[in-house]
Amino acid sequence: MLADLHMHSTASDGVLAPAELMSRAAASGVELVSLTDHDCVAGLAEARMAAAALGMGWIDGVELSAQWQGHTVHVLGYGFEPDSPELLASLAAVQDGRWQRAEQIATRLAAKRMPGALEGALEAQRVAGADPDSPPARPHFADWMVEAGHVRDRAEAFRKWLGAGKLGDIKQHWPELADAVAQLRSAGGVAVIAHPWHYGFTRSRLRRLLRDFAEAGGRGIEVSNGKQPPEQVAVLARLGEEFGFLASCGSDFHHPGAPWMALGAMTPLPARCTPLWTDERFADAVVMHRQ
Repeated sequence: MLADLHMHSTASDGVLAPAELMSRAAASGVELVSLTDHDCVAGLAEARMAAAALGMGWIDGVELSAQWQGHTVHVLGYGFEPDSPELLASLAAVQDGRWQRAEQIATRLAAKRMPGALEGALEAQRVAGADPDSPPARPHFADWMVEAGHVRDRAEAFRKWLGAGKLGDIKQHWPELADAVAQLRSAGGVAVIAHPWHYGFTRSRLRRLLRDFAEAGGRGIEVSNGKQPPEQVAVLARLGEEFGFLASCGSDFHHPGAPWMALGAMTPLPARCTPLWTDERFADAVVMHRQ
């Protein structure tokens, strides 16, 4: 079964509306799907209906931002109750912080002779069909920078201005890792550490992250993220086995212009992995796919 459990829509920083995203996922052969927008569940209802109409199995999802030992990490949540008051309150607080971050990015860019960034990012967000009430994300700033002629493309925007360690990389006070996991668990969900290789940690530090995640109640690891090199996937599979984690996989799709994050095009999970969807709480989603 082809499962893609990590993708983003216009509800956060993707370029496709939730229903269109589901249509493209189905056309790509995806059989079990989850929408995991950043700190946002606004697109789930639309995506869930579209997935059902297309005959795909569905799992409610989200990607939460968290901090661990001074680093930003991401936690994927699956199978939670989307209307959980505690989870919704936490997401609202994070969205407020994202607005503050957007304003800070705009101020910093203005100091570098790039005025009007916030307005430009909001317009880029509107053009992309995103929720106008949600804060613009760094990809929206990147699109504005391209349109305004400050950079050639998104890649240059992130390389020079918005990527890790650059001017737009503003450290926000995300919830602590253990708190993010607790919020998901209180809503009945399963917590999975997202793209652990992307954090650039040493093997020993990555192992400490996974140990703390497991002690907080984390249940899974994203072993395969997009077209990740097989040697990295193999290492993560061994770590997942060491900590007793379920294994997940996802394209991390944001837009069609990134072929290494194409829908349904992930490096396969090694045979040693126990896939997330084999957990009994996701049985209904798998049955839906088989109908």
